[in-house]
Amino acid sequence: MHRIGSLIIKSMIRTWKITKTKRDELRFGDKFSLDAITRQLPDGYYSTFRTYNECICVIGLSVHLRRLPNVDASSLRRNLISLLEPFRPNEARVRVVQTFQGQVYIAIEPLKNLPREVYEKGVGVETTTIHRDNPRQKSTAFIDASDSERKHIAKERIFEALLVKNWKILEGMTSNFFYMIDDILYTAQRDILLGVTRTMVIRAARGRGVEVRFRALKLNQLSAVKETFITSSSRGIVPVIQIDDARVGQGGPGKMTRMLMSAYEEYVLKHAEII
Repeated sequence: MHRIGSLIIKSMIRTWKITKTKRDELRFGDKFSLDAITRQLPDGYYSTFRTYNECICVIGLSVHLRRLPNVDASSLRRNLISLLEPFRPNEARVRVVQTFQGQVYIAIEPLKNLPREVYEKGVGVETTTIHRDNPRQKSTAFIDASDSERKHIAKERIFEALLVKNWKILEGMTSNFFYMIDDILYTAQRDILLGVTRTMVIRAARGRGVEVRFRALKLNQLSAVKETFITSSSRGIVPVIQIDDARVGQGGPGKMTRMLMSAYEEYVLKHAEII
């Protein structure tokens, strides 16, 4: 169960198959996570995002939909407006899947906000050598490929896994990765999924006068890093205070990270796209 204000909402996901003429709600044996639903669908492409303003707006919705080849964006928007209605006035988390055969599915769950202490105290992450076969494409195959790692970090209460290639941290398993050295904000540019929130954070940072450079973090540079954080559409900016056994900076969210969290929230309020 998930509590929102005075309401208790079952964290059960509703899923529909969308066609040109109708939408059919589907029933699954395992329907308690978006990943579980996705694993029960045919392989394809997907994008996941959260709503704002009582399920009326989404940050970067046009970009999310462009991840799905040849999808009818106008039809998808119309379906989203209707399917989100039961979730109002609260917010929702949405996953849209387009299979390699062109079938479209929409899965929606009530948005479960992270505890405040996650943003106030930061989180620990670990590194892993799992990888995306094609980092530029958000393929459902990666959900299956990373299933053992997802179960491991859940069991160990680790917040996220960071993908490492050639001794460099590229991105998170479900997020993008940023770090700061000498007041300069860095993030990888190659061999990663170019996340929608990543783009928004870069714009928000530059809007606050922060220099942004594109470079993956070498593991042997960790001691020089003062602040790190990860970003995703559902979670925004989450401070990272520990990577494997290494403490980051002073072991708490840094000044620049906190400033960027505020800047990102302002950016979201200003640029949220009406569905």
